[in-house]
Amino acid sequence: MLSIQLRSRTALVTRISALILALLPLAVWAATSDSQSLHWFQMTMELFGGLALFLFGMEQMSDALKASAGDQMKNLLSKLTTNRFSAAISGAAVTSIIQSSSVTTVLVVGFVSAGLMTLSQSIGVIMGSNIGTTITAQIVAFKVEKAALLMIALGFAMLFLSNKEKMQHYGNMLMGLGLVFFGMGIMSEGMSPLRSYEPFINLMASMEKPLLGILVAAAFTALVQSSSATTGIVIVMASQGFISLPAGIALAFGANIGTCVTALLAAIGKPTEARRAAAIHIIFNIAGVFLWLWFIPQLAWLVSYISPSANNLTGIDKLAAEVPRQIANAHTIFNIANTLIFIGFTTHFGRLVEYLLPEKVTSKKAIIKPLYLDNELLETPALALDMVRRELAHLASIVDTMLAKTGDAFRERDATKFDEIAKMDDQADILHAEITDYIRKLTVQNLTEQENDSLMRYLSINEDLERIGDVIETNLVEVGKEAVRLKLRATETERTVLSQLYYQLREALTDTHHIALNDDELAAQDILHMKDNINQLVREAIEMQAVRLKQEGAENIDVTHMENELIDSMKRIYSLAKRIAKLSLPKNLFQEPD
Repeated sequence: MLSIQLRSRTALVTRISALILALLPLAVWAATSDSQSLHWFQMTMELFGGLALFLFGMEQMSDALKASAGDQMKNLLSKLTTNRFSAAISGAAVTSIIQSSSVTTVLVVGFVSAGLMTLSQSIGVIMGSNIGTTITAQIVAFKVEKAALLMIALGFAMLFLSNKEKMQHYGNMLMGLGLVFFGMGIMSEGMSPLRSYEPFINLMASMEKPLLGILVAAAFTALVQSSSATTGIVIVMASQGFISLPAGIALAFGANIGTCVTALLAAIGKPTEARRAAAIHIIFNIAGVFLWLWFIPQLAWLVSYISPSANNLTGIDKLAAEVPRQIANAHTIFNIANTLIFIGFTTHFGRLVEYLLPEKVTSKKAIIKPLYLDNELLETPALALDMVRRELAHLASIVDTMLAKTGDAFRERDATKFDEIAKMDDQADILHAEITDYIRKLTVQNLTEQENDSLMRYLSINEDLERIGDVIETNLVEVGKEAVRLKLRATETERTVLSQLYYQLREALTDTHHIALNDDELAAQDILHMKDNINQLVREAIEMQAVRLKQEGAENIDVTHMENELIDSMKRIYSLAKRIAKLSLPKNLFQEPD
């Protein structure tokens, strides 16, 4: 597990590199100044080393939270009501776990695209996601650096001494939190000599100009694509007394604007729903900052009033003791207030983005695209697996439709309809390949034992659904085309017994759709209980054939051959549906033997 946790993550490396590149000019500028002689190499090493530990700790803590709370995240978003307030609460709760409002937005896009929630309802989730990101600021504002190594030690012990997966996740969380505080301590210690360095103090003082502070923080957040990283750095600097409360508020505002870049980049090349969700995120954040820009002094007074004070200290020491918590509280109040102010206008937001981004009229294409699979969710396996399940339901609905159209084509002996079914199998094959590739990408993530079991089950269901599509396209369609070519009329066997067998299969495939969509165990058991009835229908069909052969001899051998092909193909379809059903039932539950 440790090797998985320590595997290089491109996003994390990129973020640390961006932070270093962003702060390097400041170090170079300071080093070339002859105002004072400071140990610049030592300071730079401690600053960047602390940043690396800080970001790695946040990443590890977030991964552990995702793993331990995966099912709760799915339930929060899948059980949303039309109540915009519950949507906002759900968005805040999910984002507080995954620590990425952008990932929450991606989830929302998938639900809107699939018709599982309205655009108006999704706005509540997006607004709530901003509240969820404030948890980072609240965590880092706790000045418990002295307990950091104890947290790391305890987390390490829980990770390696416990055999329980849940306890290991808690160990990872505690260890990650310890690394966050340890990294903060190293950064604070590294920057402490700058307390007496006049050029740096003047630079930080200039951040009190709201527009400059917002611009700097927005650019920095856009560079590293993490508002959590920006607010963390701001609070660390505040803990050394470098930043006043008004400057910290302006920088927090800028972080809220800069994080929109992530949503904007995620929407490039995506469907209209994705671009609308990103637009809502951008409009909401910018409007909120613009609204509060004129009230920074009032917000500073409010958080100073409600936050703990250090009356026994003065000057820079007083700032260092009070401002970190005040900035964290200002960040939280700002985002909660914005949500409460704007949540009454979700319908208006929806109409605005629909006007700004109208639906493009595109010509229909035969090629199908996944509705739910999104690479942005791969680092949150519980949610990514939920999207795989939904995509399997999408595939199951296509296969079910293929079988439904096959019945119509046989009744009408329509070659054109058989050709349409063959084209639908091309869609099923493409979707099957997309799901397989997405599952392959998921296998390299840090999966729990339960998530790994689900992954293997979904992979098997995907294969079986694709095989059902192939049986329909390769066998049933070809038999149907041959019946049309030879002008074979439906016999009594086909009209009665085989028709009943066909409708049993229709029920089975409808049940497979329910299995994929809802992990429906009752639907799985229904499929298994069909076995006796299907076997009886097969026996009746064979008996009717035998009677007909006695009466007519080999005169209609082509019809008999066609019926046998139909029987064999339908038996194979049922066998594959039965495999899907068995995969979806717990091992200790009743299962029909092979």
